[in-house]
Amino acid sequence: GRPSCHRPSGPTSHSTSVANSNVVRMTRWPLRVLAGSAVTPTLGTPTNPTGKVFSRRELELIASLCFEWDVIAVTDEIYEHIVYEGPHIPMATISGMQSRTVTINSLSKTYGVTGWRVGWAIAPAQLTEAIRKVHDFMTVGAPTPLQYAGVAGLQLPESYYTHLAIDYRERRDLLADILLKNGFRCRAPAGAYYIMADISGLTAMGDLGFSRWLTESVGVAAVPGSSFYAKAEAGHAQVRFAFSKRLSTLRTVADRLKGVAQFS
Repeated sequence: GRPSCHRPSGPTSHSTSVANSNVVRMTRWPLRVLAGSAVTPTLGTPTNPTGKVFSRRELELIASLCFEWDVIAVTDEIYEHIVYEGPHIPMATISGMQSRTVTINSLSKTYGVTGWRVGWAIAPAQLTEAIRKVHDFMTVGAPTPLQYAGVAGLQLPESYYTHLAIDYRERRDLLADILLKNGFRCRAPAGAYYIMADISGLTAMGDLGFSRWLTESVGVAAVPGSSFYAKAEAGHAQVRFAFSKRLSTLRTVADRLKGVAQFS
């Protein structure tokens, strides 16, 4: 599970509603459930669906637990360049963690090619030995033209990444404003391009019923919040919106959501 959006089974975490906060207060998080295990659960930073960006202090706390229980950190850092608050800090850069971190990344989000499914894992050779074997038997390799395109993308100037974050910030602020004006409860995420919104003040349908109604009757799609929780009932009053859209599309969303509270 990802600490910013799930309650782990076994460890104890303290967090506020994901729809209204990007803060995870890890005052007690004894990972005794991991004693004797080989790897930790995957840690996403920035995280889908909440947009949580882990601070250095939080990463150092997680690192200390990895040292204590001799486990490996597996991190999903696919949204590393889509950050609005604070820097993205790779777990592998935390002191002592380079030798026990598997960093997963991809072309998908940074370069807008989610359908290509081209990504990579970075880790010390002794950790990637098994990964390389599985990869060889399952996928062999990504299509050659897509690899060349990926190389071209990785050579883009720093200005590309600066403007990427600026462009997404504009979309984030626009969608957050639209949702708040139409009765949703939410907070602008610190990273990634999703907003988890609380619908308890709008409807008693629940996340599944509301998402279907919103899609079929209003023409705006959202993902039921329960799909992101180990215990589905925890996300019963939440839905996830994505703002990786044209500004014109988001303005259309604004028009379609007008009066949604009245009809839901």
